[in-house]
Amino acid sequence: MIDKFVQWEKNRHQYAKDWKARTGGKVMGYFCTYVPEEILYAADILPVRILGSHEPHDVTEAHIFGMYCPFSRDCLAQGLKGRYDYLDGIMIAQSCLHIRQAYTSWTKHIPVDFEYYLPMPNNVQSPHATPYLTEEITQFRKALEKWIGRELTDENIQNGIDIMNENRALMHELYTYKKNDNPPVSGADTMEIAISQQMVDKREHTQALKELLAELSGGKSYSKNSGTRLMVLGSENDDIAFIKMVESVNGTVVADDHCIGTRYFWNNVKPNENLVESIATRYIERPACPSKDWIDRTRIPHILSMAKEFDVKGAIVIQQKFCDPHELDIPAITKALQANDIKTLFLEFDVTVPIGQFKIRVEAFLEMLQEDDLF
Repeated sequence: MIDKFVQWEKNRHQYAKDWKARTGGKVMGYFCTYVPEEILYAADILPVRILGSHEPHDVTEAHIFGMYCPFSRDCLAQGLKGRYDYLDGIMIAQSCLHIRQAYTSWTKHIPVDFEYYLPMPNNVQSPHATPYLTEEITQFRKALEKWIGRELTDENIQNGIDIMNENRALMHELYTYKKNDNPPVSGADTMEIAISQQMVDKREHTQALKELLAELSGGKSYSKNSGTRLMVLGSENDDIAFIKMVESVNGTVVADDHCIGTRYFWNNVKPNENLVESIATRYIERPACPSKDWIDRTRIPHILSMAKEFDVKGAIVIQQKFCDPHELDIPAITKALQANDIKTLFLEFDVTVPIGQFKIRVEAFLEMLQEDDLF
């Protein structure tokens, strides 16, 4: 079953093209996981997250200067190179300045039929955040209705909620297996599943997850890795080669806190009479991106709780180079982890990860953790 997720992840662009040909539907590229996909599924639109390719930059310098988040530049590069030429629309929900610049450059230089900027509030702890976002999603709903030429009924919205909720719940179920002493799915395979979750039709992904979970409940294992239990957190990280390297030197990635992984699916929509408001509440209350984690730092207790729940022995803390929100966030999180006897390894990522150099540092980190276990 894992092979299906791997193929989806590797052939993400071909999947979307085939989906369009098969369904006649529209495809929306999106830049941030604060985009309310429930509304897109209500409109029978396929949401596809814009991600990079980890290739050296050669087309973005005229658009975004070099001392800028490499993840954001890599995302823009994919559009400039025509990799997402099948998109009918492009949108973003406000998160950090860097990814917004990638979106702005995209809309200026890469033509699409529909573009939308959703002003997701940064101060999600404000009592005004939910009513504000409710109205913004209402406006987004109206813009989509105008684009597709039909009304989105509450039945449509409920269907979108159901599609997203079921898929998120199954991802939670998958992660429960990572609490096992010998997790049956590796960290690398989990990342394949998580990335494909943000690329393919959730209904297909859900069906594949059900089949995989049936295999796992029957005792099947796709992993023989039983190394030191690690958590990965920090900036966006969809670098499967890096996770494979970590697990090749006797590390086991059992938990994560980044928007490719658990932050994307952690909480569900709890429908009430106002369905749009219930969607807004979900995105306001989800585990926060550091650009929104203020005035109180809610991420720290969430990360510590997850580390305890998954019996984490060490944490690899990743910062995309020049990532301002995480650069400000990481010192406090590192301090909190170390105060709770969880040692950390800090790594700064660029578009291309120096696997050899990082391998030496990860090996030294794991040796330190293993020595600690002896005493």
